[in-house]
Amino acid sequence: MSNNISEQEIHDIVQRVVHQSFGSKTDTTKIEQQNSTPNSSTKRVVAIGTDHGGVDLKEILKKELLDRQYEVIDVGTHTKDSVDYPDIAFAVAEKVASGEAWRGVIIDGAGIGSCMAANKVPGIRAALCYDYATAVNSREHNNANVLTLGAGLIGMNLAKQILITWLTTEFGGDRHARRIDKITAIEKRFSKDGK
Repeated sequence: MSNNISEQEIHDIVQRVVHQSFGSKTDTTKIEQQNSTPNSSTKRVVAIGTDHGGVDLKEILKKELLDRQYEVIDVGTHTKDSVDYPDIAFAVAEKVASGEAWRGVIIDGAGIGSCMAANKVPGIRAALCYDYATAVNSREHNNANVLTLGAGLIGMNLAKQILITWLTTEFGGDRHARRIDKITAIEKRFSKDGK
């Protein structure tokens, strides 16, 4: 008996598990349509950045984005010289919060610190994703607008799958919208001007 399983078979299995786990009513046809490359009239801008621990992965994901015809704003870093992840996280989050970028992607060693830093920027809902299910959930349920990844924890193929799944999964709305409104209300409660 062969233990070889294709990436498509893994994708299909995970998709069924996600649908069963999260009670998603989205059919597979809709998911496949969402995973298609956007045409020129719907081009999206993605801000991407990394600390020194994710330079190689950033370049791979940047190429993936460009190959799929996304516009990319690369905020750095471009070398493996040590930099502080909060600076990169802020640069990406600021692009998304200002509307200059539609979505943001931040990479560091574990993805945790960048997620924390990005979530300090008003209007940002950053999510650390480490598999297909968290990518779908963070978009469908939480309307995440920034993705953080841990370069030291996931491989290149999984990172690509997470990125494309995250970018192409639509927000579910309905009951989830009410919950996002509550997250925004908490954020406003602690902002200086209450807006």
